[in-house]
Amino acid sequence: MSSTRQGLGDVSPGPRPALVSVEELQARIQEVDPLVRAVCTPNPAAASDAARLDTERADGRVRGPLHGVPVLVKDNIDTADLPTTAGSLALADQPPPPDDAPLVRRLRAAGCVILGKTNLSEWANFRGYTSTSGWSAYGGLTRNPYALNRSAGGSSSGSGAAVAAGLADFAIGTETNGSIVCPAALNGVVGLKPTVGLVPQQGIIPISHSQDTAGPMTRTVAQSAALLTVLTGGGTDYLEHCRGEDLSDVRIGVPRGSLWGYSTGLDQATERALELLSRCGATLVDHLSLPTPADDDQLQVPLHELKVGLAAYLATRKEGAPRTLEDLIAFNREHADEELTWFGQELFERAEATEGLDSPVYVAARLSALRSGRDGIDDLLRDNQLDALVAPAYSPAWTIDLVNGDHVLGSSSSHAALAGYPLISVPSGMVAGLPVGVVFSGTGGSDATLIRLAHALETARIAADGPFPTPEFRQWV
Repeated sequence: MSSTRQGLGDVSPGPRPALVSVEELQARIQEVDPLVRAVCTPNPAAASDAARLDTERADGRVRGPLHGVPVLVKDNIDTADLPTTAGSLALADQPPPPDDAPLVRRLRAAGCVILGKTNLSEWANFRGYTSTSGWSAYGGLTRNPYALNRSAGGSSSGSGAAVAAGLADFAIGTETNGSIVCPAALNGVVGLKPTVGLVPQQGIIPISHSQDTAGPMTRTVAQSAALLTVLTGGGTDYLEHCRGEDLSDVRIGVPRGSLWGYSTGLDQATERALELLSRCGATLVDHLSLPTPADDDQLQVPLHELKVGLAAYLATRKEGAPRTLEDLIAFNREHADEELTWFGQELFERAEATEGLDSPVYVAARLSALRSGRDGIDDLLRDNQLDALVAPAYSPAWTIDLVNGDHVLGSSSSHAALAGYPLISVPSGMVAGLPVGVVFSGTGGSDATLIRLAHALETARIAADGPFPTPEFRQWV
């Protein structure tokens, strides 16, 4: 049986004991996953892969700190031995992709065991206006382990819920705008969205090449750091930046405005996080502001990039698979009873109507997005001599509503999304029994700094407030 490395598995924010073997995790998936529906495709070869890696370890060959560690992978990331569907029936009956995505090859080379694929919001939550996070026609509806009638967030719903439910300590999500940090916050786990381009984009079903990235979702910051080291090819050991609580040389900005004020409980938990960061010695520069991104810019960029990027991706799939966005729209219409029961495909249809990346509409939206996102962050950091920013992550988990869609009160992921800059969400507390988090953001390439800050906050919070509560898989009213 393959077991997690104790040096990583023991870095735990909660009392739940680490499950150390693939067989134990498979048994837990069978027991718990019918409640949360986080794992859409278990890997039938996981136990044999683990046995092979155990033999390597016994023979003295250890590939690295994650040798033998089980990892769940979001179902929009190519795996040559398992289906990759983006949650859509249009790809569910197609053969698996011909090759692993580069990031999956890196996981396997590092000795990770691919435990299975996780459910997601279909097409990464970019198909229709009134979508419900966590729902896909292929994988069903993923639920929050802390409150089964509340959202697990999106679009990396299954990855976040799986880690919270104890189905694996390590999972991979993807983010365009909030799709890692949202489910991380709602499920009380750590979610790291790297700088765009740091992790290879190839083999990931795209929305926006300027915003998409895969990243770790784990129980602890140290685990995310170790996983990021593997995903980026090992050139930087991000685990070295988990240095304890001392932040006496750090300046952190606190942008408020629209990033605060939409949830009293979340604001209180974030104020508590600011207090803990001050105790760690950080200098907080409060009452700052970021420019408000234009809603149309946030939409036009991915609309234009989706049509082009999706055609390029679908060309890599085997013969018989859909080849264009137009093909997918037609499939959904033909299978409306299964695909369009709860919400439509207005975003697909708008993306199909775009006129390419040379379109003046796209060029103007992209420039405007960079001004509010990249320039907004960089100007604030430079003008105030800051190392990073901190803000509330996402509103607490909302009640699942398949009829009307999501009820998100607020978030703080858009500026980093438009810039292609990193974010990390770390649990900050509970609001009426629901997890909430804070996000640290910074300039491009500041991933190691954000890991250091998140680890210090995590360490200080556990020391001050005790372990984070584990989910009880109950309804919440």
